[in-house]
Amino acid sequence: MAVTATAAAWAVTAMGLAASPAAAAPPTTAQTPAPGDTCTAADLGTRHPYIKTTEVSPTITHFKGWYVTEGTTGNQTVSTSTQTTISVSVGLNGNVEGSFAVETLGKVGASLGLNVKVDYSSTSSESNSVTWNFNQPGYYGVYKGTKKVTGTYGSLNCNRVQQGDGSWALKWIEGPGSGSFTTYTTLEEGAVRCQDKVPADSIMAKAQSLLDCGSAAAKAEHPAGAVAPTTKQMRDRLVQRPALTSGTFAEQSKATGRSARAALNCEPGAYKIAVPGQPLSWGAPLLAADGVRLRPSTIFSAHLDNWRLCNVTEHNGVLEASLWNWGNGGCATIAEQNAATERAVLQTAPCTEDDLQRFYIYRDVPGSSKIGVQNKYTGSMMGHDRYADGEFIRQYSSGRQDGTGTYTLIGV
Repeated sequence: MAVTATAAAWAVTAMGLAASPAAAAPPTTAQTPAPGDTCTAADLGTRHPYIKTTEVSPTITHFKGWYVTEGTTGNQTVSTSTQTTISVSVGLNGNVEGSFAVETLGKVGASLGLNVKVDYSSTSSESNSVTWNFNQPGYYGVYKGTKKVTGTYGSLNCNRVQQGDGSWALKWIEGPGSGSFTTYTTLEEGAVRCQDKVPADSIMAKAQSLLDCGSAAAKAEHPAGAVAPTTKQMRDRLVQRPALTSGTFAEQSKATGRSARAALNCEPGAYKIAVPGQPLSWGAPLLAADGVRLRPSTIFSAHLDNWRLCNVTEHNGVLEASLWNWGNGGCATIAEQNAATERAVLQTAPCTEDDLQRFYIYRDVPGSSKIGVQNKYTGSMMGHDRYADGEFIRQYSSGRQDGTGTYTLIGV
């Protein structure tokens, strides 16, 4: 919708964007941005992960004590027992769903030079049979193992930054939250004896430690075949359930409950959240089961296209606010049951004190009303699949990389 210069200037001033003239657009951001790199207005609705810490530890997933006597050497198939369960998990609910989680694990593998799992598979689902050629008699630990990779990541978002000379530029900054991940390398299998010399900190060395070589059970003669677990093996065989790692933003900003607020402290102005240079903007639904859609603004819009910013705070140049709709009296939200779902539809609901109803707003340089919108709890960016009347506004873990997650905040 065409906007008068006066209305546009009013919107900019109300948002505190008019501190200086608009800066020139920076060059296109590289595929893998780093904190402090330049970004463009098209990146306001996107985000990328960066790896903060990593830890690699050899882990045995399947194990069996096995005794080989004279005359029983050669190829044998051993059914092992699950020792440890490791599942790939990133962020809010552990599932590797959405481009942000996949990109996170891709960067983990690249930073460590390892081929790590990027799909949501668990070592407990791997076959536990190991076929091995035992060419000498003795007490063996038959194993499958992997390198367990854990760590933390941060979120890079595009936002305006004031430089030393007072001018403004768009740069990738560290977002308001972080999360953790767990993955593992391809499984390897083998057999090891107490007397074998093996590399320290290797998967084989970890399996050898499970043999409990100093125990009486390890030194005793046994019939060929499986050996009952030693006390140490039983103690170490604590099957670890795949822990759900805390979410990108849930880890630091838990949902604060469902208690209704007495009133919202809203800014006096109302805004349209519009597609830049186009007439369609966010329109709230009349029915609770429906979602926020791109709609044209007409005299029949009944203020469903008007939003107020409520309980506004600012930290490191990033606004945080509830988005209250003038037409239906609800607040924009991601439904709790859909919080971890890629492309979940943005809806409205009665306003409560809940991080699912809080949004970070990333802004272009002063003089421009372009913004990116991110849900505080899920960490996902708001966007739409295509520009069309009735198209839903959805959440995308990395945002829409084609720039369709960048909107304009226009005062009305």
